[in-house]
Amino acid sequence: MTESPADGQRRPLRFLTLQQVAEELNTRQSTIRALIASGELPAIQIGGRGQWRVERIKLEDYITAAYTRASTDVARGVIDTGEGTGE
Repeated sequence: MTESPADGQRRPLRFLTLQQVAEELNTRQSTIRALIASGELPAIQIGGRGQWRVERIKLEDYITAAYTRASTDVARGVIDTGEGTGE
């Protein structure tokens, strides 16, 4: 549930489900679980039934770090950028 401030605007959720995170990153929930298990994406467990939540700011931090890693890898020639392949 989101809270509605006095101006009627909906506030973004602070915590996201794994499904919501998977949708944000356009990937599968199993990929998100692997990122959490590896420690790359911080998350908290709510209750004892395996309900995990990712704080929105932690997701944004992960995305920023991923862009930094990708930029470094491209500059070092570590990954194929798709240039010259018609992509």
